[in-house]
Amino acid sequence: MSSFGDLLGPPPVRLPAFEEAEDALDAGADAATVAADHPTSSLAWAILAENALTADQPVTAYAYARTGYHRGLDQLRRNGWKGFGPVPYDHEPNQGFLRAVAALARAAAAIGETDEVARCRDLLEDCDPVALRELLDA
Repeated sequence: MSSFGDLLGPPPVRLPAFEEAEDALDAGADAATVAADHPTSSLAWAILAENALTADQPVTAYAYARTGYHRGLDQLRRNGWKGFGPVPYDHEPNQGFLRAVAALARAAAAIGETDEVARCRDLLEDCDPVALRELLDA
């Protein structure tokens, strides 16, 4: 049973922790250094995107977020995700991917790419409605 009550749906995907990257970020390491040292870390790319959005650099944010999104898709697929189904926001290792998707939506909005905003919102809603509320609608 999925975490969202669909008896026929796929089970939730809970990514394994990426301890080296997460520990470095938790210790205050620069996200660019962590992304260079651990380029598969969606969280590092999401943080870079969020920082670029804060600095009013939406094109840079878009590139960082797109990288984090694709790295996260790779990880999800390696862990059984088939392109749909729950990716719970409350599972911390999933948050890098979900944050990258949200940052991609915000960056796309900033550059006027409305179709991408809609796709990102739909993906967050499909992965976990809580992620949509927490990351975009808060």
